[in-house]
Amino acid sequence: MSTRNHSHYRPKWSDREVFQPKQPIPRGQYISFSLTSFGVIFLAWIILSYGRLVDAIFLPTPGSILKVGWEMAVSGELWEHMLASVTTILMGFALAAVLAVPLGILMGSFKFVEAFIEPIINFVRYLPVSAMIPLLILWFGIGRTEKVAVIFIGTFFQLIFLISDVSANISKELLESAYTQGARKRDVVWRVLIPAAMPGIFDNLRMTLGWAWTYLIVAELVSAQRGLGYMILQSMRGLHTEAIFVGLVVIGLLGLITDQSFKVLTKLLLPWSEKAGY
Repeated sequence: MSTRNHSHYRPKWSDREVFQPKQPIPRGQYISFSLTSFGVIFLAWIILSYGRLVDAIFLPTPGSILKVGWEMAVSGELWEHMLASVTTILMGFALAAVLAVPLGILMGSFKFVEAFIEPIINFVRYLPVSAMIPLLILWFGIGRTEKVAVIFIGTFFQLIFLISDVSANISKELLESAYTQGARKRDVVWRVLIPAAMPGIFDNLRMTLGWAWTYLIVAELVSAQRGLGYMILQSMRGLHTEAIFVGLVVIGLLGLITDQSFKVLTKLLLPWSEKAGY
């Protein structure tokens, strides 16, 4: 009898599910791997900073950063900058998503829509957003409207193209099978095409939201009176490295929260998605 059929057989490490491509792993294992990656980076940071292997002006200790962050939070300064950035992000990204999702689906599904708007989309999406900031300042000033415009331009033209690609790659056989069962065009679009495209759309929204933070910080570094990017720039001018790290950590945490929120929404709203189990 083969040893693989023996009741006491234990699989080799190479046979375990964790090493199998596209194989789901237990939730506990998934969290353990995630925490381990953070732990390795944090340990290296502790060794380099507390061991004085790197000067504090370049890499402050976690303790000093936590102290400065606490002081900024108590004074209200941190919350003021964070609220300004989050509000601007939500406004610019929401506007981009509301317009890009339906237009992207139409562009990927109907050739006449693609022929009409794709040349414009492809032209604008290759323009560096940072190069357009002076023009946007001229048009809108240095207030929130200019930063919302930066986020919108930076995400809309990329997002519509990504969503169009998702829609265009929906299996034609899937749509034709719905037609053969007597479905009308409207039903095929709303009950087949859009549900099939939604997992890919959520992935693209999640990815471009990360880009939105990049565009916001660039805009705030150039022209702002409030916001995390402005706070980082002012801290750099005063060589206040701890405050720079506070800003970076807050941005990273906000990004992590939004990223995990998209995962939760995928699980709740799109249970048919392959990624709903993570």
